[in-house]
Amino acid sequence: MTGKDAGKSQPCVLLCVTGCIAAYKACEVLRLLQKAGVRVKVLMTEHACEFVGPTTFRALTREPVAVELFDEPGDAIHHISLAQETDLVLVVPATANVIAKIANGIADDLMSSTLLATQAPILVAPAMNTGMWTNPATQANVSVLRQRGVHLVEPVNGRLACGDVGSGKLAAVEDIAHRALELLQPDQILKGEHVLVTAGGTQEAIDPVRFIGNRSSGTFGYAIARAARALGAEVTLVSAPTNLDAPAGVDVFPVVSAAEMFRAVDTRFDRCTMFVAAAAVADYTPRTVADHKLKKVHERLDSIELVETEDILARMSERKQPGQVVVGFAAETNDLLANARVKLQRKGCDAIVANDVSRADSGFGSATDAVTWVTAAGEEDLGVKSKEGLAYDILHRAVTLR
Repeated sequence: MTGKDAGKSQPCVLLCVTGCIAAYKACEVLRLLQKAGVRVKVLMTEHACEFVGPTTFRALTREPVAVELFDEPGDAIHHISLAQETDLVLVVPATANVIAKIANGIADDLMSSTLLATQAPILVAPAMNTGMWTNPATQANVSVLRQRGVHLVEPVNGRLACGDVGSGKLAAVEDIAHRALELLQPDQILKGEHVLVTAGGTQEAIDPVRFIGNRSSGTFGYAIARAARALGAEVTLVSAPTNLDAPAGVDVFPVVSAAEMFRAVDTRFDRCTMFVAAAAVADYTPRTVADHKLKKVHERLDSIELVETEDILARMSERKQPGQVVVGFAAETNDLLANARVKLQRKGCDAIVANDVSRADSGFGSATDAVTWVTAAGEEDLGVKSKEGLAYDILHRAVTLR
């Protein structure tokens, strides 16, 4: 139990930023947490200030930024108040130095003293040179952290700031943020569930170069997959092409066309307890695909003969068994609720997430969405929120539909 006041409903994370070239990515983690409704306070080491200034974090959080052990005159025991006022301590990036301090109980500055004093869960996201990460001393310290219940988001392989390629690169900021959100969930409402999610826009080939597609980025579907994982579910994500990193802890199955997506969902549907069809699936596909690039000069293309694709949402709704929940999406430019109600009835699913893509603050490529939750019982306006925040809203409502 933390020292956070019982009357506060907004979760609070203490973001600890250490001296590392990856310190700038802490700003991205901070913004993702804020989008999910989390209050973030920032504590920096002196060396971290050489990479990102405290002013940046003050502007992002509108909160004081702690650096020195005695930089808060009105707080005689600064590290204790910081330790008690948080639900989670998140160290991003975590250098070999701060990992060693946590493992060995060193408290020689504000950050290490706070980490030693806190009773809140601690989540550490290491970032360092490959040699430092694989050094037996660092690995021994990491082992101690695990034994003591400290949570880690392991670094990944990649190109490092020094030019080397290897392990030690900070994990994707989305994975760090969603692991933090997972630890902040008091009740994992999807524990024991298997959630199947589709995401992205399918691509229907015309020839080896061209295809019929849509504007979907896949961001909403990926947010739902991460949120479902944070809420305790086993998650399978069937993804059309996107530019997004695979969510940590999620089984990702890549597809390209509507036919491939149908086959992937068809073989996985029976073992899921919840199906969220967030992908933008093509309604039509070319009847034939050229085996070479069609040339404008030699091959006039007056028309493309199209055939209907499989209706994934309708087909899975037909197969739905007692206990399974099926949620569809409707991206609409007009008559949002009327079209959503028609789709709900025609597809036979349990709910439709109606997304007004005609708005500047909603739809493909936007940071937020304006959605309405539509069921047989009625409609609920979920407002304009980040896709991450809406993902949690949707899953909390979906689980009640059984």
